[in-house]
Amino acid sequence: MTTAESASEPSQAGEFDLGKLLAERGAERYELHTRYLNHQLPRMLHTIGFDKVYERAEGAYFYDADGNDYLDMLAGFGVMGIGRHHPVVRKALHDVLDARLADLTRFDCQPLPGLLAEKLLAHSPHLDRVFFGNSGTEAVEGALKFARFVTGRPRVLYCAHAFHGLTTGSLSVNGESGFRDGFAPLLPDTAVPLGDLDALERELRRGDVAALIVEPIQGKGVLTPPPGYLLAAQELLHRHKALLIADEVQTGLGRTGDFYGYQHEDGVEPDLVCVAKALSGGYVPVGATLGKDWIFKKVYSSMDRVLVHSASFGSNAQAMAAGLAVLSVMENEQVVANVRATGERLRSRLAALTDRYEMLADVRGRGLMIGIEFGRPKSLKLRGRWAMLQAARKGLFAQMVVVPLLQRHRILTQVSGDHMEVIKLIPPLIIGEREVDRFVDAFTAVMDDAHNGGLVWDFGKTLVKQAVANR
Repeated sequence: MTTAESASEPSQAGEFDLGKLLAERGAERYELHTRYLNHQLPRMLHTIGFDKVYERAEGAYFYDADGNDYLDMLAGFGVMGIGRHHPVVRKALHDVLDARLADLTRFDCQPLPGLLAEKLLAHSPHLDRVFFGNSGTEAVEGALKFARFVTGRPRVLYCAHAFHGLTTGSLSVNGESGFRDGFAPLLPDTAVPLGDLDALERELRRGDVAALIVEPIQGKGVLTPPPGYLLAAQELLHRHKALLIADEVQTGLGRTGDFYGYQHEDGVEPDLVCVAKALSGGYVPVGATLGKDWIFKKVYSSMDRVLVHSASFGSNAQAMAAGLAVLSVMENEQVVANVRATGERLRSRLAALTDRYEMLADVRGRGLMIGIEFGRPKSLKLRGRWAMLQAARKGLFAQMVVVPLLQRHRILTQVSGDHMEVIKLIPPLIIGEREVDRFVDAFTAVMDDAHNGGLVWDFGKTLVKQAVANR
């Protein structure tokens, strides 16, 4: 046996056996999290009955040890865009591992990053270059840095209720105080109301604004800017020599029924675009900051600045292979077209229920990014119950709907944000009529129960007690 052959084979004595480890210790999952990780997570899951044990997952479904399926309408906060364990992505990752590439040498140019950049830019014809990092918040951090550098200005504008990540720069443009509290001082950025062009222009007149960062649809609450807002904002920004940054971390890669969310408005061409989440295929974290040629050339203006913005694991072969596989699946399986058709079917069927249920106030969104908002009922009996929940904590009614969807109907969803009576649906982009039928039937059953004073309200009392106890 040669030295090379012996080095390539694992030692039997020290071989790591993942399957054995999971078999021996998997049942300790909640205890391990309580002891070593965020101890509030298992506490929260136990409280609302979300402490399930999922054994495996495929496509749009989880499965427990008994083989029961659970419909995933959350997609890992949008990460699982093409579903879990897609065979094309799995094969690409096996292939790239088996290739044993000379990855992350730092002093060569591997082909996979260039190929993935080429593929991404083909969907972004007004953009020219890409920086690859490892997450959505890192993609945003890059865009903030680039905008500040090329404009020479310190301030970035963001929209109220926005969410752009939780690292310090991204937190500075986070529109929710609950995430910002206790982490000051942050960067000197300023919030403007979503859709308010007058407020945007007032800030731009001060002459110190580098950019506006905006989600084409806000994840918190599923709020869409008024028609024409993005184009008008772009024109204002450019008139004042500032940039438009589109945060497409959740809305990008087909989620809204176009490749990017901003493409729903003709003429919008952001200077910088941030993507992540679904590009990973659910396996290897990857984020990307796309931008115009002049921006990159100004940031990387000389060989002395070649590493002025970089990432240790950025452009790694596994992430690039996953991204290329995801884009191939999207093209070959016509994922964006499916999102348009399935999203319209789901949204229209839910919207038709607003006349039937007085606590169902609105159904909104685009593609497979849908917000279901609840509001104060008209009937006296229901108003009393609604008021009880609101007095304890805003958002408890939405939680009352989310819990039986999982416990009774095996459907995983989420409340769209803290203190919000909104459920957000961001399922895998591959769902179809079967999943739409299952969700609408389950949602109808839960809403019937809520309006008839059934078991949903018993759980509501538990939530009230928990909310009061946590004050």
